[in-house]
Amino acid sequence: MRYPVLAGLMAFLLAFVVACGGGEGAAEDSDTGEYWDEVDPTGQEISFWHQHSQEREEELERIVQEFNETNEWDITVEPLYQGGYQDIFQQMLPLLNTDDAPNLVVAYQNQAATYQQADALVDLTPIIESEEWGLSEEEQNDFFDAFYEQDVFTTFDGARLGFPPNRSLEALYYNADWLEELGYDGPPETPEEFEEMACAAAENPFSGADGDRATGYTADMNASTFASLVFASGSDIYDGENEEYTYDTEEAVESMELLQRLFEEDCATLMTEDYGDQADFGQGASLFTIGSTSGIPFYEAAVEDGAGFDWNVATIPYTTDEPVTNIYGASVSIPKTNSEEELAAWLFVRYYTSPEVQADWAQASNYFPVRESVAEDLEDYFEENPQYEAGFELLEYGTTEPSVPGYDFVREEVESDMAAIVDGADVRETLAELNEEANELLQEQMQQQPE
Repeated sequence: MRYPVLAGLMAFLLAFVVACGGGEGAAEDSDTGEYWDEVDPTGQEISFWHQHSQEREEELERIVQEFNETNEWDITVEPLYQGGYQDIFQQMLPLLNTDDAPNLVVAYQNQAATYQQADALVDLTPIIESEEWGLSEEEQNDFFDAFYEQDVFTTFDGARLGFPPNRSLEALYYNADWLEELGYDGPPETPEEFEEMACAAAENPFSGADGDRATGYTADMNASTFASLVFASGSDIYDGENEEYTYDTEEAVESMELLQRLFEEDCATLMTEDYGDQADFGQGASLFTIGSTSGIPFYEAAVEDGAGFDWNVATIPYTTDEPVTNIYGASVSIPKTNSEEELAAWLFVRYYTSPEVQADWAQASNYFPVRESVAEDLEDYFEENPQYEAGFELLEYGTTEPSVPGYDFVREEVESDMAAIVDGADVRETLAELNEEANELLQEQMQQQPE
């Protein structure tokens, strides 16, 4: 598999960065709000690496322009599109603790953890506690707890290495009209119902389909889907107390046996091209898909251009007393440069996550806002976008994937093994090997942790 090689290369880069120490402009460690109270951010120019494109990029640029024109410190933020999450991650690694690193960067939690192995990110906790620049207790309490705590890393002594501007969750997309034709009055709640409905759809094509293909589930071999299925079965893929992956639990085996069975019974189809699951769904060829709620606008467009049916999103079928949803989303991290630039970057983040800006960003991006008070400003948007509201109502059931160094490398292993499983590999043996490989990668990463 190709990711262990890449993991070794990344390990070399990180070891090199740690050995070389911080860049010339690296700020001194400052762990008190009082220190930050005395820093002057006036006139700083800030670069912001992000992954947003199309309408989202346009809205982000509008938000940045408004900040640049109205902030009292004459701070200028320059937003720079740098490709997708993985593109940014690979570009960042050789730049850690150098003058070429951006002042603000989009990063998933596991990516931030990898950066911090080189002691390359600012701990935001002291800035947030600053009387001059931070957030009041009331403001902090306005953030959804699960979102707010996701960027606090126990593996780095409780440092806050990022801040959340938005979140999504993994949801089940379903064709409501097709389910009604099959005799069901709603989406599946359990894995058994999911399998039953998917197989019924494969045998009974949707009457309104744009074409004659029919499958119960178009599957994307995605590590977040794997995690979501395991979460919904009452288990986890990572044991935080013992700091080890748990990909070989009985619940994980059962989840992958279900996936394998769907393919053996011709009730599922593998996605073979980018966004092929959305295309199949929109044409009425697939009853179910699983994906991020951030894709709701794209599903809406696919349905409108395709078979034009009634559809919605629901929780992943579960075996627990209540649903368990996989909440995720990249945060923004502040690489170490100097105190003035770091504070200026934070002041933009504070603006970006303010309630008024969050309401605009949520509607333009279709991400969920990170502050509870924003919901009051989204009532009209909820009414116009019932699928978005359905997803928003699932946030209370959220859990998250592991925020540990090297999870990017593990994800590639997971996706490769999922593909092997649907192709007939022994599930229990495959997951045992996956768990061993994942923990070996984890140990390689943790050994590079700076003292």
